[in-house]
Amino acid sequence: MKYMIQMNVPAAEWDAVMSSYSEEDMQAVFAHMDALNNELVSAGEWVDGQGLGGPAQVKTVRADSDGRPRVTDGPAAADVLAGYWVVDVKSEERALEIAARASACPGPGGEPGSDPVEVHPIAAEPTTA
Repeated sequence: MKYMIQMNVPAAEWDAVMSSYSEEDMQAVFAHMDALNNELVSAGEWVDGQGLGGPAQVKTVRADSDGRPRVTDGPAAADVLAGYWVVDVKSEERALEIAARASACPGPGGEPGSDPVEVHPIAAEPTTA
């Protein structure tokens, strides 16, 4: 089964959160995420994953009545997607284990962040006859 595992950050807190990490803290974050990513690749569970830019880089698009894009700066919601993984695993339990590993990523000062991580099942594609 495929799952999207995602980490969100309140958009209004992005800059404060990012500035609370020292250079050493960021190196610990990268090491933790690299280890998790390498584990997923080695296990054959990795499909895709990315860290994303902050709310200052987000564009929200809505279609005007004529179908043309109406673009505004910033996210449409209070939270912004900070990063995600798409995994293909044998069970929901395994997806939840991966999410817990992501949540345990070190925060400022090296303590586990215990940030909320969402797990979304990806609907199976319909088969064609």
